[in-house]
Amino acid sequence: MAQLESASNPVHARKAWTLFFSLPIFAWAMYDFANTIFSSNIVTVFYPFYLSETLGKSEEMNQIASTFITYSNALASFFLVLLSPLFGVWIDRTGKKKAYLVPFTIICIAATLLMGVSAIWHTDQQWMGLNISIIGVIFFFMIAKFFYNSSLIFYDSMISDLGNPRELPIISGIGVAVGYIGTLVGLIVFPLIDGKHYENTFIPSALLFLIFSLPIIFLYKEKPVKAVHTKKSLLSGYQEIWLTFKEARKYQAAFQFMIAYFFFNDAIATAIAVMAIYANTVMGFTTGQFILLYLVSTISSIIGSFVFGYVTRTIGPKKAVTLVAFILIIAIAIASLATNKNLFWIAGSLYGVSMGAMWVTSRTLIVELTPEEKRGQFFGLFAFSGKVSSIVGPALYGTITWALAASGNLASRAALSSLLVLVIIGLFVHLRTPKKLQ
Repeated sequence: MAQLESASNPVHARKAWTLFFSLPIFAWAMYDFANTIFSSNIVTVFYPFYLSETLGKSEEMNQIASTFITYSNALASFFLVLLSPLFGVWIDRTGKKKAYLVPFTIICIAATLLMGVSAIWHTDQQWMGLNISIIGVIFFFMIAKFFYNSSLIFYDSMISDLGNPRELPIISGIGVAVGYIGTLVGLIVFPLIDGKHYENTFIPSALLFLIFSLPIIFLYKEKPVKAVHTKKSLLSGYQEIWLTFKEARKYQAAFQFMIAYFFFNDAIATAIAVMAIYANTVMGFTTGQFILLYLVSTISSIIGSFVFGYVTRTIGPKKAVTLVAFILIIAIAIASLATNKNLFWIAGSLYGVSMGAMWVTSRTLIVELTPEEKRGQFFGLFAFSGKVSSIVGPALYGTITWALAASGNLASRAALSSLLVLVIIGLFVHLRTPKKLQ
């Protein structure tokens, strides 16, 4: 009878504002608002500027600073790759997501606070030619980034609990758009740099992350799910995730898109990590000019995430991902070849659209291509794919800037151009991906 009712009464989607003011969706979206403050303030803007200011004293040393930035990002992703296969299994075994998300978030915030403490610690002690204070900032950054990325696995998998299939693209768009509004709010710490003291932003950014995480901590009520009791040890999760990976090959569509997503995320994650130092050292943007560019890119991301929520529902997630990939290719090509700031403004705006839209469209496509009873494990697999790419992309970029450091800014242009190849490979694989779960 239920199936007959479902067939005669097609699923309808609630309006966007109705969805947003639903308490679970509001709390979920506000976490995107909160964690994007960390992503933008720390990962994208002020941590790169801090290393550029403390290490980059010449064109050649600017390339070495780029290498430290990308390698520290890659190392954090390396440890995530080691552990992330467990997270999806935890979700499916326990049915819990918030129970893991909250402590991971608190540890990320604490590590960010310690970045600030280390940065303002004045010492003459050095290790391997680097001041201990700078090493502390790099170390705590890697911890913070690891737990930030880990928390996103649980956060992303929550979306399937928030609405019906027709609502998911809009809910995903709301989350990403609210997240980028968080970027705008996070930049209120900009006046604190007081010249070029970028380290002054670390502690305030951590506090903003904490404040805007409070809705999901206190207001979000997780749906009760019966836990799967098992006598297997926790470490057996590695065996299970390997079996899931092997089983995933039976789901051709999901498996192929996972490969494509690897290359897309490779380019996106790397560009996020290096855009500040690239704009500053290659294109000659001042800190203030870059902040303005970043604001424009963020607004473009907000528009892109909202628009592509509806585009995805209209043309389907596969075609939507294809369209976003073409926009990303154009953005990276312009940025790599730009000889003046005007062209780089165009590249930054297009990249903002593609970045916001890629996350909206890919999350929706993952849900469409994966079986419901294994969705937690598939989200873990996609996170695994994305995090492996977050090692490869930054490591590739950093290796190029290190190897060609003597060439000055040409090294950064060559490194950025390598991302273009990655997106094209991802697009080729994606175009061969079936449209439906199979």
